[in-house]
Amino acid sequence: MIALLQRVSEARVNIEGQTVGAIGPGLLVLVCAEPADTEALGLKLLNKVLKLRIFADDAGKMNRSVQDVGGGLLIVSQFTLAADTTGGNRPGFTNAAPPTLGESLYDAFVAAARAAHPQVATGRFGADMQVHLVNDGPVTIPMRLTA
Repeated sequence: MIALLQRVSEARVNIEGQTVGAIGPGLLVLVCAEPADTEALGLKLLNKVLKLRIFADDAGKMNRSVQDVGGGLLIVSQFTLAADTTGGNRPGFTNAAPPTLGESLYDAFVAAARAAHPQVATGRFGADMQVHLVNDGPVTIPMRLTA
């Protein structure tokens, strides 16, 4: 699975002009499933996301996790993270999981996040979404776990 984490002061997802998910300080987590991914791999990725120390401590060092600071998670599906840009000028997306598998793994990731963390908001799988964010830092961390 692939994730792109952005530490944010605030973030929200709009669909057709309506806000469907929003958080204050925390992490925007863009998630993409690949064909060989499993729910177990998604859980491993989630645990890493929740424990990643990318928030400042009292000394200003990145030493706290989203759980430590009580931040929110805004989880958004984004198959384009699996883009293959090696040939030509149009990216290919065959490295992304098929939609049925992608949605199932995304839903499992979100369910596990809601069970493990008190503040979780989401986008909607497969929807045309507008993501608004204020990147804090800026801090942007790519993550990829493979089976």
